[in-house]
Amino acid sequence: MKKIFTSILVLFSLLILSGCSNNEKDIEKNPLVTMEIEDYGTIKIELYPEYAPNTVANFVSLIENGFYDGLTFHRLVPGFVLQGGDPDGDGTGGPGYTIDGEFKANGYTKNTLSHDKGVISMARSMDYDSAGSQFFIVLDDSAKSSLDGMYAGFGRVTEGMEILEEIEANEKIADDATGALEENITITKVTVDTFGYEYTVEKN
Repeated sequence: MKKIFTSILVLFSLLILSGCSNNEKDIEKNPLVTMEIEDYGTIKIELYPEYAPNTVANFVSLIENGFYDGLTFHRLVPGFVLQGGDPDGDGTGGPGYTIDGEFKANGYTKNTLSHDKGVISMARSMDYDSAGSQFFIVLDDSAKSSLDGMYAGFGRVTEGMEILEEIEANEKIADDATGALEENITITKVTVDTFGYEYTVEKN
């Protein structure tokens, strides 16, 4: 009887431990995003939940809901960033909610991803917790001096950086002060492979 009780106790303990596992440890492979850009081609972006888990969950959720399909890149600052993901197409829109900023200036210390060339990060207003759907991709390593610790980097372009360089070299800017483009660039389709992991976003 004692042996049976001990076995049950051990089994119960194992079940408790497995149920309390950290979600981030259950992620076997980082999400991989495929983004098709009209007239230019396709880029791929690896997302890093270890640095910004809720930011990644938000991006994945928006993609899975088809939010980015047909939206645009509306802002280009050569040598700095290419920005998109605004349903209004002018830098003022979002998904109807915000998320907390996962970066050092906002008291979040786990995000040590530096804003090197190719890193994708969340755009925001002056409010640290105002990010929603707009994102930017860093075009030069020099950008990290003003972005690190102030914005939530959450992934990196792994294929197609040359496509972004082509956009940077060829697109015309209507307003040098804001980086507004003469013609927005359409994001035709965005998909994500989460490799079976389900992401849940915490919204404000």
